[in-house]
Amino acid sequence: MKKYVDVILPLPLPKYFTYSLPDECAEEVEIGCRVIVPFGRKKFYTAIVRNVHYCAPTEYEVKEISALLDASPILLPTQFKFWEWLADYYLCTQGDVYKAALPSGLKLESETIVEYNPDFEADTPLSEREQRILDLLSVDSQQCVTKLEKESDMKNILTVIKSLLDKEAIFVKEELRRTYKPKTEARVRLAGSADEKRLHILFDILSRAPKQLALLMKYVECSGILGRETPKEVSKKELLQRAGVSPSILNGLVEKKIFEIYFHEVGRLKQQVKDVVELNALNEFQQRAHDEIIQSFQEKNVCLLYGVTSSGKTEVYIHLIEETIRQGKQVLYLLPEIALTTQITERLQRVFGSRLGIYHSKFPDAERVEIWRKQLGEKGYDIILGVRSSVFLPFRDLGLVIVDEEHENTYKQQDPAPRYHARNAAIVLAAMYGAKTLLGTATPSIETWQNATSGKYGFVQLKERYKEIQLPEIIPVDIKELHRKRRMVGQFSPLLIQYMKEALEQKEQVILFQNRRGFAPMVECRTCGWVPKCKNCDVSLTYHKGINQLTCHYCGYTYQLPKSCPACEGTELVNRGFGTEKIEDDIKVLFPEAAVARMDLDTTRTRAAYEKIIADFEQGKTDILIGTQMVSKGLDFDHVSIVGILNADTMLNYPDFRSYERAFQLMAQVAGRAGRKNKRGRVVLQTKSIEHPIIHQVIGNNYEEMVDGQLAERQMFHYPPYYRLVYVYLKNHNESLLDQMAAVMADKLRMVFGNRVLGPDKPPVARIQTLFIKKIVLKIEQNAPMGRARELLQRIQKEMLEDERYKSLIVYYDVDPM
Repeated sequence: MKKYVDVILPLPLPKYFTYSLPDECAEEVEIGCRVIVPFGRKKFYTAIVRNVHYCAPTEYEVKEISALLDASPILLPTQFKFWEWLADYYLCTQGDVYKAALPSGLKLESETIVEYNPDFEADTPLSEREQRILDLLSVDSQQCVTKLEKESDMKNILTVIKSLLDKEAIFVKEELRRTYKPKTEARVRLAGSADEKRLHILFDILSRAPKQLALLMKYVECSGILGRETPKEVSKKELLQRAGVSPSILNGLVEKKIFEIYFHEVGRLKQQVKDVVELNALNEFQQRAHDEIIQSFQEKNVCLLYGVTSSGKTEVYIHLIEETIRQGKQVLYLLPEIALTTQITERLQRVFGSRLGIYHSKFPDAERVEIWRKQLGEKGYDIILGVRSSVFLPFRDLGLVIVDEEHENTYKQQDPAPRYHARNAAIVLAAMYGAKTLLGTATPSIETWQNATSGKYGFVQLKERYKEIQLPEIIPVDIKELHRKRRMVGQFSPLLIQYMKEALEQKEQVILFQNRRGFAPMVECRTCGWVPKCKNCDVSLTYHKGINQLTCHYCGYTYQLPKSCPACEGTELVNRGFGTEKIEDDIKVLFPEAAVARMDLDTTRTRAAYEKIIADFEQGKTDILIGTQMVSKGLDFDHVSIVGILNADTMLNYPDFRSYERAFQLMAQVAGRAGRKNKRGRVVLQTKSIEHPIIHQVIGNNYEEMVDGQLAERQMFHYPPYYRLVYVYLKNHNESLLDQMAAVMADKLRMVFGNRVLGPDKPPVARIQTLFIKKIVLKIEQNAPMGRARELLQRIQKEMLEDERYKSLIVYYDVDPM
């Protein structure tokens, strides 16, 4: 009997495809293994086996798989169930989920670009085919798989690529080579021999250069070069610090050929075992919360821990994690932002050491593949700490999922599909394993609050800040009035400047929050009002002073700043608005003595950049930190006494039913960064709408009043949590055709869903990357069967695409949009 497999391809296709198995590997193929399959005219993809059977398909001619990549499955049965749920709930295909779930190194295809690793040294002889590929890559170090296949004249090249990838002879290029360099540190050693006689000669030579002599003496002391066979390694940084001299002194000794500098690699997947410390004891409030959570888990699968900022929620988590892994189960700890992982990693490593694994997108792909493979084995990590993509990792026996800062909108994936929400996905994933989910936050999302207060979730409160520090004092400042009286200094009120000055004098730190990156959100011609726009998207360009260019924040395109206005040839181009870059410039003028750092998307492109900004601020090397919402996320700094929110209005005036809730959360979270360990902090809240009710709710930290108002409003206008939203997006290059298609589709939807359909309408940004966009909103009652709604949506989409005129239409869905 001939065997067949159904496979999932990494393409947005709705169904499985069937291939036949060659006899030689028919016995070895299991569900969850990767196979290489031909698809389309000349393309090859890595597909995943979904099932193995004996019935041949009749509709199409069956092709044979080209190769089997895995001896054992790389996906566990529960993951398939999870993928099915995601594709079904978020209205996308399993191919979309597959693309999002696996690290690139596990999904090779014909378009994959491979790159030669110049540091590769072979341990064992390479096969003839492997050598041939490396020879081709040594001529041109980056090539796509299709081109290599053509030049080498080899069939089934992906298996060779895979074996070279496993040997680390090549890299798969996403943006890999840019981000992955081995971490090295500069070290110093004596050039030439190091006996006593030679040292005495060197001391004589340097007797007239006291600083160089002092540095040499310090090196002799640090390396213990006289008493040992092999001297101790000395890092350049440490040597300069201990000798208290400038790098130029060292360079002088290098020029005299007395010292030489070399680089030593320090590893990444940190293997060194730190001494693990005991858990901290919980205080009475934390202990009470901990016991209530355990209690609520006996009846309910999900529990909300609602604790004010700085109440010590992380300590409660640590105790729960410890109890879970003592029962031999695994824990998934989700965070909204990579910046947070660096801080929390330290705390968790102190307690759990090497039982903790970290997973996020700033890691090089090779490392992500390593973690994935480790999770499949019996010796997987007990705790995974990661951002939203960690929900895809394989778990053998998940016992607890913690979603920290569950209100954060970064948990929602925007593009590409699956547009999943990691908090909701994690709750479903936990349920599949029979595990419990704990949601923690100081400002719950309204949906979670509704679920907790209606009894669907457990609900535990932690109202005391750690060591009973008071919540920060929030001082509102009316900048509209100050602008009118011309009393503002740039973007800063006199009060904020005064407080910052006092804080700096007392060696305390300041955080300034501005939710826009770049230098100026807009450049405008003073004469005629012309504003530069992106040629691919419907947005004005942001000026970035650091690179002296205009950038589109939607497609990333950059433009030169024009010398004169193309519309009226006027030369007065002025900046409107202000981003973090501009704030940084202004602060350096106001406080030239202070050390200033900026944390936004532009300064944190790599993982090392993140860690450095945070570490410098923690160690007090930075006095003032300026940032976008990244600085609001649960970071914990001991010496911040002043937080400035420079303009609260930019968060409120946004066309979205969640803007009120989100503005409250952001301001409350930013405020929570002030005054932690030893004294009450101050927050200066600058706004032009001082009378707005939200300002008073933030000042009084009155979350419940904000929620009650919002819930009443949302019930009235049919918004979540009372209704489910599905946004239907339509895209096309031709605007008039798109308008026509959107109108037809909206009519078809109205025939089925009636007045639950709104639109079509233009979203706030109506063209991105040359595609025009229309949006239709669907509001479905909370208790309506979602499965039925999905069937209807997909049927209508199919009808649309089967129509000749609408072939070029792109349709996608955003379920539970943020």
